[in-house]
Amino acid sequence: MKIRTPRNWQTGLLLLVVIGILFLAASGYLGSVVRTTLDPLVSVQRWITSRYLAVYDFLTVPRDVASLRQRNLELESQAAQLQSQVVQLQQQLSEAQLLYALLDFARQRPDNEYIAAAVVGRDPSPFLHYVIIDHGSDDGIRHGMPVVTDQGLVGRIDAVTAGAARVQLITDTNAAVNVHLKNSQTDALLSGSITGDLTLEMIAQDVVLQQGDLVLSSGLGANYPADVMVGQLVSVRKRETDLFQTASVQPAVDFTALRAVLVIANFRPVDIEPLNPAPVP
Repeated sequence: MKIRTPRNWQTGLLLLVVIGILFLAASGYLGSVVRTTLDPLVSVQRWITSRYLAVYDFLTVPRDVASLRQRNLELESQAAQLQSQVVQLQQQLSEAQLLYALLDFARQRPDNEYIAAAVVGRDPSPFLHYVIIDHGSDDGIRHGMPVVTDQGLVGRIDAVTAGAARVQLITDTNAAVNVHLKNSQTDALLSGSITGDLTLEMIAQDVVLQQGDLVLSSGLGANYPADVMVGQLVSVRKRETDLFQTASVQPAVDFTALRAVLVIANFRPVDIEPLNPAPVP
């Protein structure tokens, strides 16, 4: 009779174990056993991975932070340059719009000759209302010439040098403009004040004034051309004890934002002062 060797016995036993394991795996009985066996190994692997990532971040993050800071500085510099360019472009656009408005105003009034000038200074006194422009006698500007913008009447040339001129605004306390109220069909005298407010004077009591009435230069007095926009009537002060009624006028020109003007070069004011009656002593 043939006797099996120990090696054949071990092989058979191993085969039975493998078959049994396969049977249990196919039946689903080994799932909990495998999970119980592998969970500690997975935990150890996760712990090692987390420590490795922490060490990696510790070694690499400083370089990344420095790089990000450098990139942030570059972006901030670019943003500042772009912002500066935007401001310059906005200023250029504003100046172009202003010049176009002045040009359009001059085209609509071809009978006049204009000299465009920029406002380069203002009188520092709070009681005087003057501006300085960058054109003077070398450019053909003379004393008494009217000054306008596309919005309306500004004033007139009060003093001149070779390269600059001083403009007395209609809001100055010594300024006076003969005006005409368009809707009321009446003439009046417009005066400035220390505060810069405009007041209509010498209006008869029987004249009906309407809020919003347009005020235009009348041309009387020969100091300003006729039909130049001056402003708009905003309020009326009428008292029975007064000989005349008065009114406040909102100027058409924004004098606080005055940057460029047109000087009417072909207008020659007439000095009628010697023709005025002498005051009674």
